[in-house]
Amino acid sequence: MSRTILCIAITTLIFSAFSIYDPPLTSDYPVSKLLEVLGDTPLPHKADTDMNRVSVERGRDLVINGLSDAAGKKSKRVSKHFTCVACHNIEREDPDLANPDPETRLTFARDNNLPFLQGSPLYGIVNRTSFYNGDYVKKYGDLVEPTRHDLREAIALCATECSQGRSLKKWELESILTYLWTIELKVSDLDLSPSEMAMVEKAFEDGSDRNQAIDIIKSKYLDHAPATFVDPPSDRKTGTGLEGDPANGQLIYELSCQHCHFDHPFSYLTLDNDPLTFRHLVKEAGTYNPHSIYQVIRYGTSPTGGDKAYMPQYPEEKLTDQQLADLLAYLEVQAR
Repeated sequence: MSRTILCIAITTLIFSAFSIYDPPLTSDYPVSKLLEVLGDTPLPHKADTDMNRVSVERGRDLVINGLSDAAGKKSKRVSKHFTCVACHNIEREDPDLANPDPETRLTFARDNNLPFLQGSPLYGIVNRTSFYNGDYVKKYGDLVEPTRHDLREAIALCATECSQGRSLKKWELESILTYLWTIELKVSDLDLSPSEMAMVEKAFEDGSDRNQAIDIIKSKYLDHAPATFVDPPSDRKTGTGLEGDPANGQLIYELSCQHCHFDHPFSYLTLDNDPLTFRHLVKEAGTYNPHSIYQVIRYGTSPTGGDKAYMPQYPEEKLTDQQLADLLAYLEVQAR
């Protein structure tokens, strides 16, 4: 081989090193893999897919149903009360992943037939690097420290504390992780502009401006889910003092309240569409009782009387005071 041909061959290999072993950069290309190809540090929570009994199907079963088939028989339920999808969506729930907002999320939930939930979405959770953020330390104390940058620890804490269940077996934890990697962010989720996409494609193809491409990609989603706990209105009878929109309130009632209290057996309190139910909720709203929408949405409930089922509260990032007013407005209309 001549020296000229050899140089051309070497140059070609160098400039194609970032894509020669990978499929083309399509819309469904995984974000984590794209970042790795560009030279970013791999995420630390890759699943051990070689472990016995670990599979995507079992992980999905555990997330959705709370148990899975293991060696031909059903495993013990992780929790008697909840499954992961009681509080977490497994689909994308925000139109703008870099700027999540409860108001736009509610519209997105309506348009995509999604529940409107208090927990951060499991969709894209493997792309995050921080967990149990913000005020969750107020709820779980030192238990959150091991979870801050360890997704395995975060999943384990959710199983025992959030869902009031048992500890996960190793194959169950790795199966859940294996499933979660199937719902990681894709290139299409990043909402890249044409110029940004062209820049990322060029970096992917020839390795140019890799750091800039990485920065662009990471600017399109949050690496954590913020959580701020806020108090209910100081005067429950006055409420938020905001004028509510019954139409939005109906969405919250149907996509949030009834997700646990009507559509699924996650609660002992049934919230149906009977006028008596609406009258009860309106009457209780101005009290400090657990059935007050202000009390329960902002503080949640604690396990009492030997029954470990409870309601987690909504951080302000998941439901605003305006949405609380919207919910009450809908309840009042239906209670007439």
